[in-house]
Amino acid sequence: MDAFVPWSAIIASGLFILSLYWMSHPTTARRGVRAGEVGMLVAILGALVHHEVVSYDLILIAMVAGTAVGVPMALLMPMTAIPQRTAISHAFGALAVGLIGAAEYYKHARPEFAGGFVLWTLMFEMLLGFLTCTASVVAFGKLQELLPGKALVFPGQRIVNGGVALAALVVAVLIALDPTRTALFPLFVALALAFGVLLVIPIGGADMPTVIALLNSYAGLAASAMGFALGNKLLIVAGALDGASGFILAVIMCKAMNRSFANVMFGGFGAVAAGAAGGKDDRVVRSASAEEAAMQMENASSVVIIPGYGMAVSQAQHKVSELYQALTKKGVDVKFAIHPVAGRMPGHMNVLLAEANVPYEQLVELDDVNPDMPQTDVALIIGANDTINPAARDDPKCGIAGMPIIEADRAKSVFVIKRSMASGFAGVDNPIYFNSNTQMLFGDAKEMVGSIAKELAGGGSGLGH
Repeated sequence: MDAFVPWSAIIASGLFILSLYWMSHPTTARRGVRAGEVGMLVAILGALVHHEVVSYDLILIAMVAGTAVGVPMALLMPMTAIPQRTAISHAFGALAVGLIGAAEYYKHARPEFAGGFVLWTLMFEMLLGFLTCTASVVAFGKLQELLPGKALVFPGQRIVNGGVALAALVVAVLIALDPTRTALFPLFVALALAFGVLLVIPIGGADMPTVIALLNSYAGLAASAMGFALGNKLLIVAGALDGASGFILAVIMCKAMNRSFANVMFGGFGAVAAGAAGGKDDRVVRSASAEEAAMQMENASSVVIIPGYGMAVSQAQHKVSELYQALTKKGVDVKFAIHPVAGRMPGHMNVLLAEANVPYEQLVELDDVNPDMPQTDVALIIGANDTINPAARDDPKCGIAGMPIIEADRAKSVFVIKRSMASGFAGVDNPIYFNSNTQMLFGDAKEMVGSIAKELAGGGSGLGH
């Protein structure tokens, strides 16, 4: 069986690479998921038949416990909670890396290993593992709204963050040079855990998708470093793939949001700023009914639908698909404008719309749709807030200033489906709700979109008769 171990690493690595390749496009995404699942199964089998495994008792207990937790999470977790699940999964994985590193450190806490490659890699992977664990827990808390979604900043924050990071590095070096200094190890772990918390609290909710991508990269790099420490080639490859893909995605996200890594990690740019000038009581909010919205869309030549987190919360994607089909049958040109950070994780809206069989070709990125917005007859916003907030473009003092937006406010007519006038996840007031060309459709997104689709199909009062 030992001959199977190296082959399992090669097969699993190849399947992981194919998985990433296939998941880069919706038409092959399912195949990519299956390839990743098979690759992980092969990797687990390869680990189980390794000659160093002498007892399966604890392994079986861990597998049963993991299955008991993982299966219900996969089957019962609503789509709206996938970002939180992703964050907590990062925390579990990073904690596992950190604890394995701690066990390996105590095995190597002898003078003959001082300054060796294994100790350096162990300290590196534990630093990344422990800080990723607490950073992911904080991200989970913000996404689940157990912690404030807004940025938490305090005077001298960058100095404190830098000081904690430097202290952790110094202690790591001291331990690597003399592993017998076991009394320093708990301090190192505490500093790494504290730095993870400090890393994420100054980041606002609107930027959490980028944070998730970056934490994914950290977890992958930690796993890859652990592979070097353990001499496990599959861990090296899988961790490197995870780290590189997460890093590339984070770079793309930062570019899409007009941010930099320095800002994401240390800027605290998500802090809530003052709302747009003028009190809300002085501004007029225009509301409309589903019938009025349907009538205007039926007479339009072009409609741009802009989905957001509200669509995910109400699970309205299938009703949105029905609306798309009803409009298309009436000869209306319909596009879906997708912001890179719509929802609370990368690709959130793409996954939901693909689940509802909305043609991928109808999904348009903001750079492509914004030039056409002034000629668009109707922009229908479904639960989106920060991604269509013109304050990001017009108000340099607001908390999301500089973030590229879908310029829905430039459309000839705008309908916004929303439960209330509350601000978005970033906590920034949105002036689009008070524009003269905007009409609010208050209510649950699923019910409201369903009502509009019904009116368009001739099932409502008056329309289509």
